[in-house]
Amino acid sequence: MSVRIEGVQGLLAHANQPIGSSAWEPMEFSRIQAFADATGDHQWIHVDRARIAKESPFGAPIAHGYLTLSLVAGRFFQVLELDGFGMVINYGTGKVRFPNPLKEGDRFRLSIALGEVSEKGGGWYEAIFNAAIEVEGAAKPACVAECIYRFLPAKG
Repeated sequence: MSVRIEGVQGLLAHANQPIGSSAWEPMEFSRIQAFADATGDHQWIHVDRARIAKESPFGAPIAHGYLTLSLVAGRFFQVLELDGFGMVINYGTGKVRFPNPLKEGDRFRLSIALGEVSEKGGGWYEAIFNAAIEVEGAAKPACVAECIYRFLPAKG
């Protein structure tokens, strides 16, 4: 289910409100391995099944923190449908935390709430989305972050 936000007025109307969540999906080892290969981060807690079985308190491979954070981008537009903007850019993140591991086999989803919306000059608006990568059945999310986006309204 996605929420439609139309133009700056739509952003302002949804400020400081929950937006919604993406569908649940599984964390697969192939995704963890691909991220390790792409970044060169092959730390054993992510990819060494034999060592994990012997030494890890988590009992399974865990997704890298930055992999978990990156899940926000791919699901953001599953939750939001934006209209009336000439451009939307990812401006950055703030206050990123990883309170709970996202393990192979866990099901996760993105939940977002829109926080503050402010005018930045030159026609741009900034919106802070409070994002959480939730783990099904877990008390704490795998990642929480302030995701900052900039919006330029469409001309005409």
